[in-house]
Amino acid sequence: MSAQQLSDLIRFARHNSPFYRDLYASLPPHADRLTDLPVVDQQEFWAANTLHDSRVLTGPLSEATVYKTGGTTGSPKFSVYTRDEWRTFVTSFGQGLVDAGLRPGHRVADLFYAGELYASFLFVLDSLAHAPVDNVRLPIGGGAALETTIPTLRDLAAQVLAGTPTTLCRLAEQVVSTGARLDSVELLLFGGEALFDDQRRLLATAFPRAEARSVGYASVDAGLLGRPVPGTDARVHRAFTPYSVVEILDDSTDEPVTEPGRPGRVVVTSLFRRLMPIIRYPAGDRAEWTGTGPGHFRILGRAEEGVRVGPVSLYTQDAQDAVTAADTAGQVVGMQLVVRRWDGRDGLVLRLATAPGDPDHGREQLAGAVVAELETVRPLYPESVRAGFVHPLSVEWARHRDLAVNPRSGKLVRVLDERPTA
Repeated sequence: MSAQQLSDLIRFARHNSPFYRDLYASLPPHADRLTDLPVVDQQEFWAANTLHDSRVLTGPLSEATVYKTGGTTGSPKFSVYTRDEWRTFVTSFGQGLVDAGLRPGHRVADLFYAGELYASFLFVLDSLAHAPVDNVRLPIGGGAALETTIPTLRDLAAQVLAGTPTTLCRLAEQVVSTGARLDSVELLLFGGEALFDDQRRLLATAFPRAEARSVGYASVDAGLLGRPVPGTDARVHRAFTPYSVVEILDDSTDEPVTEPGRPGRVVVTSLFRRLMPIIRYPAGDRAEWTGTGPGHFRILGRAEEGVRVGPVSLYTQDAQDAVTAADTAGQVVGMQLVVRRWDGRDGLVLRLATAPGDPDHGREQLAGAVVAELETVRPLYPESVRAGFVHPLSVEWARHRDLAVNPRSGKLVRVLDERPTA
């Protein structure tokens, strides 16, 4: 299926999807510009897009593949693609893999997760199969034991490893701790979550000849979002024109942002999906235009990835910045925020992972420096401690393999809320 004209998509969705018909009920009959349309409300979308008798779908669920997605709502929902839509999806994404660094003949290990209706493993494998350059695909999966994965990568001389940053870091930690050598690895393609500087240090230790690049920007609910831009910051992407339209909207007004360097939330319209239309759908991320090329934008992180501790709102990026500022020696290779409640008050624990073989000395000083940095950024936290509202910030040391991950996707769980709920 080729990309369809926006006006045709709007008319089709309005006529065939009860959800979009209701959403656009107050609009003029011939509204055909994105700015004429309201932004989709996530909760209303998923409330309408039930597995049975969906009000979002434009027809019966008689020919499609069903995938499970957390969307940006946290709880799994279901996203569907017809065979033609899936072919367009993986063919377009496969073209972007060349921008990510895929070269003819590359041996690529797919370390994403499969099963339980999860899409990433199949999506990357199919994208590689539809890429415009020849490649050798190694479908290992993220759930395989590291003890068997490393020999397989070595025996098959894998040159490219594709997976979530968490999976790649766990593999790297195993490589470093066992002294294994994977000298053929020259490219690390990460996706599904951000790659931070502390993780890059661990990857560089395990794979000194490899460059870490974004595999591309997509999600099973929002579809195609951005293809990598060679020679730039790995967070910079450009839209998959003509298959999708990416907008950056002002956080307060929802007006389109046009100038570079002004952050806003990412909204996407998929021009090739008709069974489950995606029109002005919030992708769940924040971004900014870079001004370095047509449609180039930099991903700034999740729109609402944070936690509330007592009266204090904290974002994972705040904690990550504090670690980066304090950890001048590069000891930290992973981080997790853990929220607990005891003695009638909330408390925040920064779980910091170090590389194998790193000495224990100096940790107390580093922990103090990280806490001081974070309290500088979020002064309400120490003020709330003094007022008796929350427990003081604390640090818990771990190895990367000890950090909690989503068992289905293999992604690092950035925030663990261990507070008891009634």
